[in-house]
Amino acid sequence: MEEREKTLTDSCSFMGIEPIMMALPYPPIAVQEKNMGYANLLSIDYCGSVSEMSAITQYINNENRLSCENCPMAKTLLGIAMAEMMHLQKLGQMIALLGGNIDFTAKYRNGKQKMWTPEYLNIPEHAKSMLLADIEAERAAISQYEAHIKMVKDDCVNAVLKRIIKDEEYHIMLLKVLLKELCE
Repeated sequence: MEEREKTLTDSCSFMGIEPIMMALPYPPIAVQEKNMGYANLLSIDYCGSVSEMSAITQYINNENRLSCENCPMAKTLLGIAMAEMMHLQKLGQMIALLGGNIDFTAKYRNGKQKMWTPEYLNIPEHAKSMLLADIEAERAAISQYEAHIKMVKDDCVNAVLKRIIKDEEYHIMLLKVLLKELCE
């Protein structure tokens, strides 16, 4: 009998996957006025070590490595990555409105600048470790957003950041469910 090549489409179809996020509208993407300090803060959320860019890359990497062995988990991670892409896009729009540049460089208050690098990622081998790393990354993102909300005195920007936090909290809940299913 002929041995058939195994393809991803034989085991896991990603057709129809949508972003996994809270079923709540986002506030309008707006700013009260240009502010480079705020743009720089958002650049850290955009592409710093704890950032949407890091989240997207980590989720896509985990999804790719799991797609052949755990399709349902891979599909969930892809849906979360898609939501993180939307967050990245919204942050980019706000950075531009605030007068900043979108160049994958996080700009820190001390004047230090650092271009995004895959060195920021936590890429464990096993599904359980992947989920734990993803949960920790979501928690770190929430903490960072909360700190930035305290520093930003722009209600328009803060409304979007608070809405992003709701998605991140939802992602933690879903990741915990996946972790529980994995451990059963």
